[in-house]
Amino acid sequence: MSFAATILIDWCNSKCLFMKEEIKAYNNVLELIGNTPLIKLNKITKNLEGNFYAKVEAFNPGHSSKDRIALHIIEQAEKKGILSPGDTIIETTSGNTGFSIAMVSIIKGYDCILAVSSKSSKDKIDMLRSLGAKVYVCPSNVSADDERSYYSVAKRLHEETKGSIYINQYFNQLNIDAHYLTTGPEIWEQTSGKITHLVACSGTGGTISGTAKFLKEKNPNIRILGVDAFGSVLKKYHETKEFDTNEIYPYRIEGLGKNLIPTATDFESIDKFMKVTDEESAHTAREITKTEGLFVGYTSGAALQAVKQFAEEGEFTSESNVVVIFPDHGSRYMSKVFSDDWMNEQGFFDSANTKEDLKIEFIK
Repeated sequence: MSFAATILIDWCNSKCLFMKEEIKAYNNVLELIGNTPLIKLNKITKNLEGNFYAKVEAFNPGHSSKDRIALHIIEQAEKKGILSPGDTIIETTSGNTGFSIAMVSIIKGYDCILAVSSKSSKDKIDMLRSLGAKVYVCPSNVSADDERSYYSVAKRLHEETKGSIYINQYFNQLNIDAHYLTTGPEIWEQTSGKITHLVACSGTGGTISGTAKFLKEKNPNIRILGVDAFGSVLKKYHETKEFDTNEIYPYRIEGLGKNLIPTATDFESIDKFMKVTDEESAHTAREITKTEGLFVGYTSGAALQAVKQFAEEGEFTSESNVVVIFPDHGSRYMSKVFSDDWMNEQGFFDSANTKEDLKIEFIK
């Protein structure tokens, strides 16, 4: 065989091998949901006893933990035959669940209608609209059974919209199941079963309840620590089983706490609750960004603020391995906690926390 023929055969063989290699790509954005990283916290927790790790849910494609429940609940509805392409998905949301549902709806071919609390940041509402969702902004400072509340509006829209389903995350067992099947196993594997404490915010309660259920099955001694807001009823209900309307008053943190008792919260799986303030949570969110380089949201600030307060009460020891769930991304709060103007309007700057130097210099 000639030299030229040998070269030609070799080239053909290599070409065939190249053509047989598969392109390594995801089929769609939904395949990126879950398996978010666990990242060690170093600077912001340096004065606390224990080892602290953040489960950073902003690494989901929709930038929040709500991607998990949106995909799970919608796929379960498809399996049961109650949702078909062209139908409409309706939900009550403070923003993150709505974003996740709108994202899933785009991929799967559904219309999306969202009833949103007026407490939600403008950034979140604009994001929902950019995903093609129809958005109804409802007053936040009304009772849950008021016809203007986002709960009531979502129910009415469901009744009026033919071929629709209502996700109803606050009273949906699948909310818990999504985290039992994903978040819990991920944390257990990422810590090699060495986790001693889980700290998570409680709004609908699905994240903390589902994750806690899985972890407690693996090790019942793991402490499950919930985070609530002042102005919410969850902490007192956990401690007394009393729904006390006197606990309810307006507060600013989104996606945390409630003025009703969600059945998606398994109070029995939670060992203890800690309440945090709007102001301290806002400053802690900004502190996380400046110390750890993690651009996370208001509720993540609330979660870590609770960690600090639990530490002050002696909850942790030098042997503790504490996982704190950071639910979403800071980009959804540019007009709120990451805006000096908003912080100043809320009265969150004082002698202890002064307005920051923006470090911007304009060259003329």
